[in-house]
Amino acid sequence: MDESENNLPTSHLLGSVPAVVKEEKSIPIYEVPEANLQIFPPNNGANGAQGYQTPGSPSGDEQLQSESKWKGVFSISSYAQYFNVDTDVVLNRLISSLHPIGGDFFSKIDANPDLYGFIWTSTTLVFVIAALGNCATYLTKKQSNSSTIWSFDVGYLNVAAGSIYGYTFLVPVAFYFLLQYLGSNASLVRFWCLWGNSLFIFILSSVLLIIPVEFLRWLIIVLAGGASACFVALNLRSYIQSTDINLVIVASFVLQMGLALFIKIWFFP
Repeated sequence: MDESENNLPTSHLLGSVPAVVKEEKSIPIYEVPEANLQIFPPNNGANGAQGYQTPGSPSGDEQLQSESKWKGVFSISSYAQYFNVDTDVVLNRLISSLHPIGGDFFSKIDANPDLYGFIWTSTTLVFVIAALGNCATYLTKKQSNSSTIWSFDVGYLNVAAGSIYGYTFLVPVAFYFLLQYLGSNASLVRFWCLWGNSLFIFILSSVLLIIPVEFLRWLIIVLAGGASACFVALNLRSYIQSTDINLVIVASFVLQMGLALFIKIWFFP
């Protein structure tokens, strides 16, 4: 057989087996694009525009936590724990305010400081001094001149509400920031609890101030103011962990005595 016959194709012949040809297939390599994770649902962007937020952006969880803290300040449910007290606890703290030299009030409220006594005492004192102040004025005028025409002065209630609420709210706030500035540990809720309960003795003394005897009225208000001032000052001294607080203690004493004198001069003249 010559060489030309050997080059003939044989794949069409019967019984012939085609040669297996190994072909190398090129497999395409796909590159995965870089992932860009985003938070869903999209947050509102600046100026009310909506958009997706990446996890590394500064307006993520930190912003949500900051917003939740500010919302908690104006949420009523955040203050529910400060009203979780029963009658026995409130009465015990009110009675403690009548013992000015104890100096252990903060240890009694440390586990559960409340705002119930703060609001109840302030509100009760507002109505008591407004009502009894009018009664005292009536008795004084009737004693001097029985024919004097007297009318109930509603303005007493406005002055009482503004002065008592303003004092019991702003004074503890001022002392709180002052002690924070001085580097002392302070709790605003505990300060409100302290100053609120310190007003309880004025409720009791107001009943005696309707007696139309000027010397007796001054004696009662001085004793009540001194007891309340000592209660605040001595408890502050035992609570604040600092040595340079003498001025703070004196200021708290003077302010409390000033409130007592204001009650006497304005409501029981």
